Amino acid sequence: MTLTLHSSTSFVNPKDHKGLKTSDDSPGTIYFAQIKPSCRLRAKSSMQETQLLHEKNLMTISDGRRELLHALPNTAHSSTDNKVPVYVMLPLDTVSHGGHLNKPRAMNASLMALKQAGVEGVMVDAWWGLVEKDGPSQYNWEGYDELVQMVQKHGMKIQVVMSFHQCGGNVGDSCSIPLPPWVLEEISKNPDLVYTDKSGRRNPEYISLGCDSLPVLRGRTPIQVYTDYMRSFRDRFIDYLGDVIVEIQVGMGPCGELRYPAYPESNGTWRFPGIGEFQCYDKYMRASLEASAEALGKRDWGRSGPHDSGHYNQFPEDTGFFKRDGTWNTEYGQFFLEWYSGKLLRHGDRILSAAKGVFQGSGSKLSGKIAGIHWHYGSRSHAAELTAGYYNTRHRDGYLPTAKMFSKNMVVLNFTCMEMKDREQPEHANCSPEGLVRQVKMATKRAGIDLAGENALERYDTGAFAQVLATSRSDSGNALSAFTYLRMNKRLFEGDNWRNMVEFVRSMAEGGRNRRLSECDSTASDLFVHFIKEKKVEKTKETLLV
Repeated sequence: MTLTLHSSTSFVNPKDHKGLKTSDDSPGTIYFAQIKPSCRLRAKSSMQETQLLHEKNLMTISDGRRELLHALPNTAHSSTDNKVPVYVMLPLDTVSHGGHLNKPRAMNASLMALKQAGVEGVMVDAWWGLVEKDGPSQYNWEGYDELVQMVQKHGMKIQVVMSFHQCGGNVGDSCSIPLPPWVLEEISKNPDLVYTDKSGRRNPEYISLGCDSLPVLRGRTPIQVYTDYMRSFRDRFIDYLGDVIVEIQVGMGPCGELRYPAYPESNGTWRFPGIGEFQCYDKYMRASLEASAEALGKRDWGRSGPHDSGHYNQFPEDTGFFKRDGTWNTEYGQFFLEWYSGKLLRHGDRILSAAKGVFQGSGSKLSGKIAGIHWHYGSRSHAAELTAGYYNTRHRDGYLPTAKMFSKNMVVLNFTCMEMKDREQPEHANCSPEGLVRQVKMATKRAGIDLAGENALERYDTGAFAQVLATSRSDSGNALSAFTYLRMNKRLFEGDNWRNMVEFVRSMAEGGRNRRLSECDSTASDLFVHFIKEKKVEKTKETLLV
C-alpha cells in the first residue's frame, strides 16, 4: 500500500523520477513508496489508521487545513552521551546572486525529508561575496533570514559558515561566487592582496594573510572587515543564536579552511596527488619572511622561498626540498617551515579571537575547519601538508599546535576525510587518510577540544557511511561531537542512497555501535523528494527536488 501526504511542498512517486525538471511554483504530493514485504508498513485495515513501525505523527498543511498523518519515524532516539548529531550541507547556491533564498518550495520539502530521517540540522555558507557585494559595510542578509526562519519552522538547527573565500575552482564547487566587487576592485589596483606562487600566479580565492593587519580594504584591515561582517550577522540574527543557529563556523582560508591555497584545481594548475606549491610570494609575505630571516642574522634565508621545492604536480622524491633526506630537514628548512606555518597559525588566531569577541555569550558554538590532506602522508616530509601550511612531518606533530590554538579560543575543530579508507587510495600517492584522522583525533584530545567531522567527497555507499561510524567513536583519540554530511542534492534522495543515509543517521544517534548499514529499510525510509505541478495543469510534469 502507498501512503500519500498532501502538502504545500512536493514529492512524487519514485517510479517516475527519471528525466525530470524542477518547478517551484506548485503544491504537490508526498509519496511513501511501498516497502518490500520483509520491511513493509503494517496496516490494520483500509478503514483503520495506517501504521508505520515506531509510529510518529506528522503535522502538515493541506488545502489550508491541518491534518494529522502517520509518517516516517524520527530516527533520532533519546539523547545519550554517545549520540553524534548529523547535519547536512545545503547546496552552495542556496542563496541566489540576488540575495534571495533559491527554490524555497524545494528547500521546504527537503527539510521535511531530512527532519523525518532524524537529521539534526543543516549547514549553509554565508558568502561574503553575496552579503557585502553592494559596498563596504552594506550587508544583505535577506535570503539567509528566509532560510533560518524555514529551518526553525521545521524544528531543526543550522550551522552557518562565515565564508570569506570565493566559491569556484575547487573540488565540488558547482557555482561561481567571487569575492565582493569592491574587494576585487582593490585587488585589481594592488594584486599583492592575494596569495601568489613562485611563478607569479595570483590566486583570487582569499585575501593573503600577509596583509591581515594592514588597512588595505578602503581604510579597514581584512581582520576588521571580517569582524564587522560577523558583528552584522550577530546583530541581525541575535534572536536565533544558540537556539536555531547552534554553530558559527569561521572561514579562515580557501574552501573556508585554515590553509594556504597550495593545490588550486582551477585551470588545471594542480592535479591529485601533486605536492602543491608554497604561497608566499606576494610582497607582504616576502617582507615578513625577510624580516624573520634578518632577526636570526640569516639575511640570505629571507630572499625567497625554497628554490628546490618543485612544482604543483611533482612528487616528493622529484624535489630537493621534499625528498627523503631533503632540505625540509635542514636548519634552513626548519626555519622556513616554522615561519610559513606560524604565519598561518597567527592568522587563524586573529580571526578566531575576533569571532570569540563577537559571539561570546550568544549560545552558539564556534568552529573552524582544517583540511584533510592525506596524500603523501606516508612520506617522511608530508610534502602536500607542508605546502598547505601544516608543519607535520615524520618527526613533528603539526596538528597539536593548531588544536591548542583552537582550544585557546574555545573553538570546535572540524576535520574532513572521515569517510576515507587507506585501501581505497592509489598506491603511488602514499595516502593514509585513516592515519591522518587518528593523528587529529589524538591532537584534539590532548588539547581538550571537541572534534567534528565531514566527508571530503560526495559518497552514498555503505562503505563510506560505515567508515564514518568507525571514526566517530572514541576508540583512538576524541569521539566526534557532530558530523556534517556533504552535500544535499538530488542524488541523496535516490532510493538506495536515501536508505543508506537514514540508516547512517540512526546509527550515529546510537553512538555508531552494534549496528551495520542494512540492505533492508526497516523503517519505511523509501522516501523520495520530488516536484509535481498543480493538478489543474493538463499534463503534469514531475521533477526531482534540488
